Amino acid sequence: MAFAIKQRQSLIVYVNNLRTIRNLRHYGRIEYVSKKMRYAVIYMDRENIEDVYQKLKGLKFVKKVIYSHWPDIDPDMSDLKAAGIYKHETEEDE
Repeated sequence: MAFAIKQRQSLIVYVNNLRTIRNLRHYGRIEYVSKKMRYAVIYMDRENIEDVYQKLKGLKFVKKVIYSHWPDIDPDMSDLKAAGIYKHETEEDE
């Protein structure tokens, strides 16, 4: 039996009340909770993410659910200037 790494992704769930975050443990592993902005980051397997997304959107204490874009970011992109993302202020004047 070979060990295979499961692909994982997170959902960002905004809630009305922080007491309801405990109910989100049924859908995945809660990694982070922001008390000020009232959201939680939940990790789960990528194969279940569509079903969990629909279930979370149907809950009455959930404001909105957002997919995390972390798996889509290229981890090897070390030169932001070459990618066109970062520019120095002096280069914009030229």
